[in-house]
Formats: sequence, structure tokens, C-alpha cells
Amino acid sequence: MGTLYLVRHGQASFGADDYDQLSELGQRQSERLGRHWAERGLRFDAVITGTLRRHAQTWDGIARGAGLALTPLAWPGLNEYDSAAVIRAILPKGHEDALGDPHSPEGYKVHFRLLRDGLKQWMAGTISPEGMPEYTDFVHGVTSALEHVRAHHVGGKVLIVSSGGPISTAVGHVLGLSPDATIDLNMRIRNSAVTEFQFNPKRHHLLTYNTLPHLDGAAYGDWITYA
Repeated sequence: MGTLYLVRHGQASFGADDYDQLSELGQRQSERLGRHWAERGLRFDAVITGTLRRHAQTWDGIARGAGLALTPLAWPGLNEYDSAAVIRAILPKGHEDALGDPHSPEGYKVHFRLLRDGLKQWMAGTISPEGMPEYTDFVHGVTSALEHVRAHHVGGKVLIVSSGGPISTAVGHVLGLSPDATIDLNMRIRNSAVTEFQFNPKRHHLLTYNTLPHLDGAAYGDWITYA
């Protein structure tokens, strides 16, 4: 059996003009994860990442912390859905101000309430957010990465660096979960969290979901983030 580690990117820049950029804390989260693994002697046979900037920056931080020099395989199917496009697809034209200030507690709640509703409709095929694939194609991008791991790395240790949507989709696929349950997983996954699968040539098995072993301790209490 091999082991696949799926890591969500470190804290990005929620509410900024460019979300796809790790914050200073996101960089520290990533490096801390790398150091945690190095302290335990964990090494990888292969690394696969999405092609977003925050994926590359997270891998760079892990690699610095762990002293790793692997060249990752870029896999576009591990890229996140466009949350802004999902929300725009369900908002009536002229009602964009309904989002409010994303930095305020109320605006934050509205953002994720609308996102949950939009994701449910996208997964059901009732909306087609601009610039995004159909949900079935999104799922295929994720499952094709899992198939690649099973085909090429049996018995090995593989790291995937991606986002909450693809990781929750992978878990939902492996466990046969409903769309609602997959969305629930997506809404709860934390920055730099680790999910583990065991795998053989035929299938993956879930071991852990959304863990933060590298942030276990009072000194890291304010390092735990969700966006």
C-alpha cells in the first residue's frame, strides 16, 4: 500500500484584489508543515500540485521547511473552482452589493452562504459559472490525478498540494458522499491541513481528513485559519 498526502494551500489573501497569493501567515504555515515532516523523517517519492500560485508557494514553503528538492508535476485538474464566478452565477444582475464587505463578520457569512448555495446548483448542473468547467469535468480533473497516483506510485509516498474544493471532491469520490456532504467537507477544511489516503492499484482508502499535526500546541493557536 502507498500513502497519498493531500495538503490544502496555506492561508491566501481573502478579500484582497488577488486572492491567489499566500499571506505571510500562509507562508509560515507551509514551512512549519515541512519542518514537522522533516523532524519525523518523512520523504516523498513524488509531488503533484495544481497550477495556481498559492499551490506553488505552499509547495515552496513545505520544501524549504523539509529540505526537499523534488520537482513537482503540475496538474491543472487540481485547481480550485472560481468562487467569485460561482457566486456571480446566482446573484441577480445589479445585486452585487448584497455581498457587503468581505472583511466584516457579516460579509464573511454572506460570502460563504452564497458560495454554498452556488456550489450546490453547480454540482446539480443548474448553473454554469462563467469561465468554469461543468462539475463533471471538475471531478474528472481530480479523479484523474488519483488514477495517476495509483498507476505510477504503488507502494510510494506521494504529496498533492491543492485547494479545498479538489481535496473535498477527492474525499467525496472515495467515500461515495452526496453533494451536500462534499460541500460540508469543503467548508470546513483548514489552511495547510493534511488529508491522507492509503492506495493500491485499484482504489484509495481514507485514513485522515483535515488534520493539523504541525500546529498542535498552544504556540500555534492563532495560526489556524480557514481562508
